Order: sequence, then structure tokens, then C-alpha cells
Amino acid sequence: MLEQKILSTKEEALGEIRNTRTKDALFAVRKKYVGRKSPFNQILKGLRDLSVDEKKKIGALANTVKNEILSALDDAENSMTRSFDVGKEKIDITMPGRKIARGHLHPITLVQNEVEDIFTSMGFAIADGPEVETEWYNFDAVNMPDDHPGRDMQDTFWISRDPKRKKGGGIVLRTHTTSVQVRYMEKHAPPFRIIIPGRVFRHEATDASHEHTFHQFEGLMVGENVTMGNFLHVSQQFFSAFFKKKINVRLRPGYFPFVEPGFEFDISCVMCDGKGCGVCKHTGWVEIAGAGMVHQNVFVAAGYPRGRYTGFAFGFGLTRLAMMRYKIDDIRLFYGGDLRFINQF
Repeated sequence: MLEQKILSTKEEALGEIRNTRTKDALFAVRKKYVGRKSPFNQILKGLRDLSVDEKKKIGALANTVKNEILSALDDAENSMTRSFDVGKEKIDITMPGRKIARGHLHPITLVQNEVEDIFTSMGFAIADGPEVETEWYNFDAVNMPDDHPGRDMQDTFWISRDPKRKKGGGIVLRTHTTSVQVRYMEKHAPPFRIIIPGRVFRHEATDASHEHTFHQFEGLMVGENVTMGNFLHVSQQFFSAFFKKKINVRLRPGYFPFVEPGFEFDISCVMCDGKGCGVCKHTGWVEIAGAGMVHQNVFVAAGYPRGRYTGFAFGFGLTRLAMMRYKIDDIRLFYGGDLRFINQF
């Protein structure tokens, strides 16, 4: 019975091998007849139930037939390989490979990384703070008066506010990265120099030059003999490195509650090198940010003794720098989610 089964399986396998035309089909035949679950493996497993003489006879026959099938499979595979049409399957190794789709950094992130690299090369450390901030750190600790318009609902995103106006009791989305200054000074003693990049929020209508969410960059240097001369040198070195050309800086009087004296500072126009053009309204200068000497009330709020230390602080928009770097005329493009815009960077 087993002998007849082995012989019939042999004929069936050889017939399928003769009719096979592809290597995939040949692999399926190999698996079917000589694979782990093939009829021959089942026959060999059943030899233990046979007598000694039957084991010798059936076992030898099964191995012989299995070898014949394997030989036929190898011959068929070799024949297919020899008849392989190289012309249809050839690979042109001079053709470029398919481009792998990869993600990339947002333009604001690119600018922030470059700004951080420049300042860290000048010895500045990078500090960070929460975007959801207390009223104390966002307004009170940085010397903003109770009646300052920046505290109004029209200018600030308030999460909660004490109806009795307990000093510092509200929670806001931070309106500037200046809120990190006192947080840092509470844990560090001068001298130090830090930069504070981050996202800020303003409750205002959006247009081509205004957005409710944007990125700022704060700088702070504190010690016993820090002057505005130090600031002028640092700012001039930074902008020259960022725009890769010599940039001049000038100061104009300005008011900011957390500095005294305060200044608006301008840089020479990067488009015309200070000669005058439409971008700078033919003045040769572009207003860039605010700066000044840190108010002593800010030092006191951080726990420093009044009058012992001096320092300068400055802040400017990373988003605005990105607009200048890439010549973008609408700030809303950064957050619009239009891939046609983002994929350019």
C-alpha cells in the first residue's frame, strides 16, 4: 500500500515539474512534494509502525523517489536559469535611484537653530520656560504696571483671572519671552548670559504683518559692569553673522517697563546695505527690536540686591528674521499649513 502511494506521488510530482514554467511555481511544487509537510515526510514518520524488513524496503524506496524528485526540480530550475532573457530584466545602473521622501525643518526652526548657534558661539546659554505662564512672571515681576494696556483682554489671552485682581494671581498664555528672565535669575547668580527662544501669543487681529502666535528671541546678560556698549557689540556681531555681511546698529530712545533706559534699535538695511530702498523706506535703516538696561525692579523681583548688578536685555521676532531671510511678505504663511509653501525650504 505504501509502496504504491510512493510511486504514484512520484509520477504526480514529475508531471507537475514538467508543466511548470516559472520559478515561483517551481518553488510551490518543491514545497508541496519535498517540503516539511510533504507526503514523503509523512511516510517517513510512519516507518516506526512497520516491521524491520518493511522499514528497510519502504524507507529505501521513499528516499530514492525523494532524490529523483529533488533532481528533477534542480534540473528544471537550472533550465529556467539558462533560458532567462537578460534583455527583458536588465538593470541600468547609470539611472538615478528613486528619491526617498523625507521630512524637513520648518523655516522658523531653521532660523532659530542658526540664531542659537551664533549666540552659543559667543558664550550664551539657552534657557526655556512655560508657554502657559502666571500673571506674576509675565507682568508683575518684569515691572509692568497694573494699568499697562498689555494686561487688557484685547491684548492678552487670559486662561483665568482673579476677579479681585490679586497681584500675580492670573494665568495667561505668555505674551513675551521676557517672562523667563526672572524665572532664570531666581535659580542662577550673576554673571551669566542667556538667550530665550520661544513661542508667544497676542490677542490681536491677524494681517500680513501680525499674527496671534509667533516666535520671539530674548537675550539677557547680567554682571557687575555690563553696559549698553556690551549690547551694541553683541548685537552687531550677531546680525553680521546672521546676514553674512557687515551690519551696523543704532539706538533710539524707547519705553519698555522692564528696562531703564530703554531703546528701539535699528539695523542697516540688508537689501540696500544702508543706501536707501523701498524696504527701508529710503532711510537706510530697518527697525528690528527693543532693548535696554534691565530695570532694578526686575532684579529685586528675582531676589537680587538693588543696585548691585547691571545687565542688558533685548528681544526681537524670530518670525520677522525668517521673513527677512527668505523674503516672505506675509507672516500668516508660516502657520497656514500650505505644503506648497513649506516644501520650498
